[in-house]
Amino acid sequence: MTDLDSWLAHCERLHPKTIDLGLERVAAVAARLGLAFDATVVTVAGTNGKGSTCAMLEAIAREAGYRTGTYTSPHLVHFEERCRIQGAPVPAESLVAHFERVEQAREGMPLTYFEFTTLAILDRLARAGLDLVILEVGLGGRLDAVNIVDPDCSVITSIDLDHMDFLGPDREAIGREKAGIMRTGRPAIVSDPRPPQSVIDYAREIGADLWLAGRDFRASGDRQQWAWQGRNRRYAGLAYPALRGANQLLNAAGVLAALEALRARLPVSAQAIRNGLATVDWPGRFQILPGSPTLVLDVAHNPHAVAALAENLDAMGYYPRTHAVFGAMSDKDIGGMLGRVSPLIDHWYFCDLPTPRAAAAAELEKRWLEHSERAPNGASASRHADPVAALQAALAAADPADRIVIFGSFFTVGGALQGGLPRLQAKHLTA
Repeated sequence: MTDLDSWLAHCERLHPKTIDLGLERVAAVAARLGLAFDATVVTVAGTNGKGSTCAMLEAIAREAGYRTGTYTSPHLVHFEERCRIQGAPVPAESLVAHFERVEQAREGMPLTYFEFTTLAILDRLARAGLDLVILEVGLGGRLDAVNIVDPDCSVITSIDLDHMDFLGPDREAIGREKAGIMRTGRPAIVSDPRPPQSVIDYAREIGADLWLAGRDFRASGDRQQWAWQGRNRRYAGLAYPALRGANQLLNAAGVLAALEALRARLPVSAQAIRNGLATVDWPGRFQILPGSPTLVLDVAHNPHAVAALAENLDAMGYYPRTHAVFGAMSDKDIGGMLGRVSPLIDHWYFCDLPTPRAAAAAELEKRWLEHSERAPNGASASRHADPVAALQAALAAADPADRIVIFGSFFTVGGALQGGLPRLQAKHLTA
């Protein structure tokens, strides 16, 4: 196999399960690879906010002159988005040799798609001569493949109900799984302002250096600027992060705590922090694209994230109508997501997605009718074969002053972006 697409197809055939939690197989292959990092490593777990936290850490570290590598998942459009060096996705061809190395090292051992691809990317990052490696956990923490790497600092962004079939029925159980990325004697940053007791208990049990929001660090601000205070440092007059949404301040506060905790290894200046927060970019996270109508992209795919999306949409100001393109996985709390945002939506465009895990558009419409109080009162819905068709239908129905929001899954947002970032012009402007 000589190209990345062939290797990805090979990875999809290796294991009967999409998710098979556990570290034994991955750790064994990593040992055969001789996988080791000379760089400082930060591992980031959480229900929501992981990608934004990784992006802010990366942006600030790069402004400080450090050479960075970042692993996040899933991707929006192209697989190589998962592996960034110096803020840019690596070329697809640069990953092929590392897939070959994993194939040789596994010696026939079955690996899931996520496990195989994670090992290949970790191998790529470990050999890149980096100063800082930032690793986003895929699912949970304790048994996720990323957790074979011992981080110098761990960050837990938020804890809410998601992936309950794998992680447990409530926040306490889920928090315990995410706390598994903590290490004895090393800083563990918790950005969630109300963490489950299980997270605090586990940190104490293993002797991690626990940093809690509101106790060890805190943020405050007004409409113009914000301030941050940690154990030994403080910053005032900070501009708000370039990433939109009120929830990003919680993520940024955790990022600054991680940087303070790592200051002896990776000192950064106040100016690097200001520049990094001002220039950070992370597609698909409450991303607003100007046009007529306005387009909003958000990979919110659980009720907690959709609640933040609804709050951010509400803060955008007045739009005559809001059109929503929505596709989601069948194992998600679809009713919970729809209930959070339905009062803001005038027209729904439910779409099928190209994965067996996805709920069909007809099922999404049925769930909307069951949960929406607005269904009999003027809100409408239609079904579409894919996100592109749904977006085209929304654009055909929208007025220039309206807005269109695309959310519900990485597949939904990524599907709409297959042809690049759209610049919308309503029919009234093109006729």
